[in-house]
Amino acid sequence: MAAIMIQGTGSDVGKSVLVAGLCRAFANRGLNVRPFKPQNMSNNAAVTADGGEIGRAQATQALACRARASVDMNPVLLKPQGDRTSQLVVRGAVRGTLAASNWRQGRAGLLDVALESYHRLAAGTDLVVVEGAGSPAETNLRAGDIANMGFARAARVPVVLAGDIDRGGLIASLVGTHAVIDADDAAMIRGFLVNKFRGDPALFDDGMTTIEQRTGWRGLGIVPWLGAARRLPSEDAVVLERPAAGRDGRIVIACPVTPRIANFDDFDPLKLEPGVELVMVPPGRAIPDAAMIVLAGSKATCADLSFLRTQGWDIDIVAHHRKGRPVLGLCGGYQMLGRSVSDPAGIEGPPGSIAGLGLLAVDTVLGGDKALSRVTGTALGARFEGYEIHLGRTAGPDTARPVGRLHDGRAEGAVSADGLVAGSYVHGLLGLKAQRAAWLARIGVAATGPDHAADIDAALDEIAAALEVALDLEAMLAIAQG
Repeated sequence: MAAIMIQGTGSDVGKSVLVAGLCRAFANRGLNVRPFKPQNMSNNAAVTADGGEIGRAQATQALACRARASVDMNPVLLKPQGDRTSQLVVRGAVRGTLAASNWRQGRAGLLDVALESYHRLAAGTDLVVVEGAGSPAETNLRAGDIANMGFARAARVPVVLAGDIDRGGLIASLVGTHAVIDADDAAMIRGFLVNKFRGDPALFDDGMTTIEQRTGWRGLGIVPWLGAARRLPSEDAVVLERPAAGRDGRIVIACPVTPRIANFDDFDPLKLEPGVELVMVPPGRAIPDAAMIVLAGSKATCADLSFLRTQGWDIDIVAHHRKGRPVLGLCGGYQMLGRSVSDPAGIEGPPGSIAGLGLLAVDTVLGGDKALSRVTGTALGARFEGYEIHLGRTAGPDTARPVGRLHDGRAEGAVSADGLVAGSYVHGLLGLKAQRAAWLARIGVAATGPDHAADIDAALDEIAAALEVALDLEAMLAIAQG
């Protein structure tokens, strides 16, 4: 078994995409590859075949390996639900809540968990590609670290450091990392790569030489700007696109972006449709005139519902409905569309209850065991497949008009009496072309895009092909093999 870890000089330098691309590139060479991330922080999660939840990026990386996702691929997941609190998920199951005040105590033993999952995952594989988190240069977090050098040294996994040239200061970020980490950590880094380069890579030859001379690390290549990366599911809300509405005569579908938005990649399939403009509406802007409004999930439904009102988006949504235009809410968005959301045990924040938007005659009570399951079914006369990942139960008169039926015959979701408002707990509802076509037909748009999964698979192949050209993969494999 061989392993290599991709760390970055900072957050959002492209580590997740690089790991996915490397997984597909090495899988295309016939290797049995698996992804691994010891600790992740994201509210975009996916349900695994073994019934747990992991970060969305690791699920995509599993697809890149053509393997089934498992909880061992991301044994520690932090899901932010407030400025200073996060839900702690260990091997796919909720363990509790961590706050800034109890972080040091709460993470005790998590390195052992990560190492156990790593060794179990690595058994029988040819190669494990590990993704770091943040940056090893955050030396204030080094004590007790399990995400970067703490894991790399404990598991004896060599590191390749990635820097993002698009944000500027690349030489300083790579050389600076070498300068601030301790010598034993620096010795784990066997090479570096440059990511997101636009133009002729030869223009940076002198820069590569400078970095090699100042760090002693080997340059492994310059990765171009990967346009296909935009077709992969996003993990962090920081990368949400903010296009202008209504370009090229396309029909606008609008989604407001709340502070704890989760699984917003549910609406990525809409980007595959040339007749649709998906507008992610940032705070401070009104929801534009749209053919449909969609509400994404949330890690803190009550708090995000309150935020939605402070933005005046509740007025926009109600006015949209009065015009006879449809609204679709998924998971937390479904809960917000109801009459009330109650959190008596304070699972997602302070205990209490909040009035919903009142567009669906349903009420939600948060609590009980988290629903974690992969599902298939039929809605609007077309098949869907996806997963459920939510806390709470929703009930009320409008559930008598379900959105669809699951494969076992159970009713799923709710539809308003006028048929304009729908809520569902199925993440990935719009992934299959036929299901997406049924929803878009309600606003007069013909669906011509592919199944979402097929488009992701094609994007992974494009990224892998680009990495084959840009990087010295033979050298990286030699590093992994020690």
